[in-house]
Amino acid sequence: MKPINQAEAQERPLFQWQHFQLGEMMFCLCLISVFLPVKIYPLIFLMASFVFFRQSKKLTTPVWLAFLGVFSLYALFSFLIFYDGSAQTLANIIKLLVNFTFLYFAVNWLAQRDNSVLLKWVDLAFHFIFLLVFAQLLVYHFAFDFRLLMGSSSSGQASALYNQALYFWGLEDKNMFGARIAMLGFPYLLIPLIRWNRVSWWRICGIFLLAFLSLSRTPIVALIIAVFFLVWITSHKLGRFALVVALAAALPFVLEKLIRVKNLTATNDGMGIRLVYWESFFENFLAIPPLGIGFSRTPEFLQAHAAFYRGEPHIHNTFMHNYLELGIVGFAAYLLFLIFFFREGLKMLPINNYWIMAALPLLSIMMILYTGYDNDIVLYLALIFLLGSIRTINFNTISMGI
Repeated sequence: MKPINQAEAQERPLFQWQHFQLGEMMFCLCLISVFLPVKIYPLIFLMASFVFFRQSKKLTTPVWLAFLGVFSLYALFSFLIFYDGSAQTLANIIKLLVNFTFLYFAVNWLAQRDNSVLLKWVDLAFHFIFLLVFAQLLVYHFAFDFRLLMGSSSSGQASALYNQALYFWGLEDKNMFGARIAMLGFPYLLIPLIRWNRVSWWRICGIFLLAFLSLSRTPIVALIIAVFFLVWITSHKLGRFALVVALAAALPFVLEKLIRVKNLTATNDGMGIRLVYWESFFENFLAIPPLGIGFSRTPEFLQAHAAFYRGEPHIHNTFMHNYLELGIVGFAAYLLFLIFFFREGLKMLPINNYWIMAALPLLSIMMILYTGYDNDIVLYLALIFLLGSIRTINFNTISMGI
């Protein structure tokens, strides 16, 4: 793909309605649809996939598609064998097939076009999305008399903020809502890097504020890792020194108020629950069938082997989850899919730092959440591919701005 000349891109009008075509509209609708309280995103994803298919010049077959296909077919095969009539299990296999269909057609479409106009509209869609995220969090805190505005002392207290009767945007679950803020917030932070060759501090502060208000540790950890790397690779020696000093100064607050490090191993803490689940996985590793226990059967495993079980549908680790349910085939296929997806991106934009930076928040959240076929993941992968398709990046020339 021919890189877009930055000077030429900046001379273009901010928005050109005649260039806002159906494909751009559907891509933006996909981003917005996952935040709606009515779960219509599968229909939007399928409609968008059809539009992307019609607008693509050809259908390509990258290596990552083969491994994604193996993973999807094996999951479908496992579903057909072990399906017990559960509506949730049926919803999970539909989600897997719809999300991966969207990912393929979206990336295939993005790889064959000039995406500079699309990126402007995605940026506008993100402004709208995160403004409503802020409004949703303010509604929660207002109803709680702003008692948790400076953070919570436990996961249980943080979860109490999420009053389902007040839910209108995002997700009603604290951890999943926090993860979505990080997974879609980080591409939002990278848009100024691609469009204007700068790091935008108001965006960084804004996304961190939303992560903090969500009372979820998941986005905080992922964003700290990713933003630290971003600022590190775009700074010189003095800037890196200041970054390390600032992080060291903030570390006590981060550990005490954001990470709640004293409670990490408590059985009523989200991280403590994860440790119990992971312990059951490793203690029974040799008893797990090499081909897996079956699609969406993690709850049965945890009920039988974990010291206690809180009702979660997954084991809070994408890679453990895939090995547990789909065995060696599912685990290997999914891992190879990710590896070759990023290798395909590296061919398009041969800059290691960009793809390392893009992988950091994804992997950090995958290690504590997700099943692997979630809509957040496929949107994140499509977004980082979109950003990588615009132009080449020289991290030595990136400026810092408000």
